[in-house]
Amino acid sequence: MEYFVNCNTAPLAPNTSPLDRLQVQHLYRRAGFGASVQTIDQAEGQSADQLVDSIINQALALPPIPAPEWATWNQDNYPADNDQRRAVIRTQIDALALDYIRELQTNTLRDRLSFFWSNHFVTELDVYDSPAFLYEYVNCLQRNALGNFKTFVHEIGLTNAMLFYLDGAFNNGRNPNENYARELFELFTLGEGNGYTEEDVVETSKALSGYTERGEVRWTPVLFDETAFDSGPKTILGQTGNWGYDDVIDILFQERPQEIAGFICQRLYEFFVHPDSSDAAGNAQTIISGMAATFIANDFELAPVLSQLFKSQHFFDDNAIGVIIKSPFDLYLNFIDETGFTATETTLSFTRESARLLGQELFDPIDVAGWQRNRSWINTNFMIGRWLTMEVLIQGYFQENPEQFRTLAMEVAGAANSNTSNPETVVRALVDKFLPKGLLTDQEFENAMSVFKIEDVPGNYYGPDYVDGGLGLWMLAVSMEVPQQVFLLLLHLARQPEFQLK
Repeated sequence: MEYFVNCNTAPLAPNTSPLDRLQVQHLYRRAGFGASVQTIDQAEGQSADQLVDSIINQALALPPIPAPEWATWNQDNYPADNDQRRAVIRTQIDALALDYIRELQTNTLRDRLSFFWSNHFVTELDVYDSPAFLYEYVNCLQRNALGNFKTFVHEIGLTNAMLFYLDGAFNNGRNPNENYARELFELFTLGEGNGYTEEDVVETSKALSGYTERGEVRWTPVLFDETAFDSGPKTILGQTGNWGYDDVIDILFQERPQEIAGFICQRLYEFFVHPDSSDAAGNAQTIISGMAATFIANDFELAPVLSQLFKSQHFFDDNAIGVIIKSPFDLYLNFIDETGFTATETTLSFTRESARLLGQELFDPIDVAGWQRNRSWINTNFMIGRWLTMEVLIQGYFQENPEQFRTLAMEVAGAANSNTSNPETVVRALVDKFLPKGLLTDQEFENAMSVFKIEDVPGNYYGPDYVDGGLGLWMLAVSMEVPQQVFLLLLHLARQPEFQLK
């Protein structure tokens, strides 16, 4: 697949024109995992200001997943038998995973962001292996996803998942462990080598020490032990004192606001706008600088930055549409949300397992740097896997209820064409719905038409507005072939390069 150079030269200034259908679909694919025909219909013609405010306000109002009964369990709450204990743990993690995937599918921006942050503030479940610690971590991601970034950094570092994953729970001041201090600077706030030294890492590790009281029982929440804290003076980013955990976060944001803002806004830009943030052909760095200024001016609140970005001419420019490769979860959840088909527990479990097979295991990014996204999702094996798993998903929906494929086509075609006798109208509408910029060539569209029309259906079966002198027997709302035609077309589109983009 061709790599897209970022040629977007549009400014960060507000987009003041009413949003057309293509732009609305673009916003929902980026700020969430897509949207149904009805949602797009309601949003079309709104201003970016109006629609983005609605999406952000909805995200800010969402409560996190309610705490399950096992949210505070340690090992003593589980069966003593190893096999039984593992079975209970697996059941709990599976239940939370389904709840969370449901949140991804239904909650647009809040959980699009919580998922993004899970790949920024990375932990790996197979390291700490505790359902309670996992719930605490997910809860932290959801509560802070669109909140204050400084608060987020403070809270995430004290989650038990992070304390165990990056060895904070073993950071004794008498023999400091540098893992979390290094990643705090390199991956979480500043970027590699950006405004800190090796000595800053060493000194910061001393200030972060002391969170080592792990209790007598496995999976007991970690507490601060003053005797394990290095109480001597430390010099961090040029500031000297008997610093502790809270002081590290304060000093970091006080001394390196520009570096933090630039690094985080670049990550947000590459995730929501374009994976290429260089200025090879566009003005990405100018946009990122503008976002960073907004970030600092609003005391590191995330909502104003994303509001500015999503309302901008730059975000809605044609060069920003259809240039990001879908992650595995994007692939499946986008299809579910855009069809409006029901997402059962079986469906959501399928998306989780299929995403795992394609390299995106929920709660277990590949390493502390996270999934590298975009081109890393595409290779020969993964492409075949994407095609085959999408076929299984589409076939499952067809076997369950073929008529929902007719309903989808009627909705996508619109009220005026809900019983059209012109197959081109239907194919064009479905292509425009599921491919961010349509098919690239006329021949590709003709190929899609051939798939839809089915070989054993005579050409004159279609109406006179499509074939001169046709019998006009085919009608979208009533012809018995329609569900199969839509099904075959979706199978075909799911294998097109353009389907892999958002």
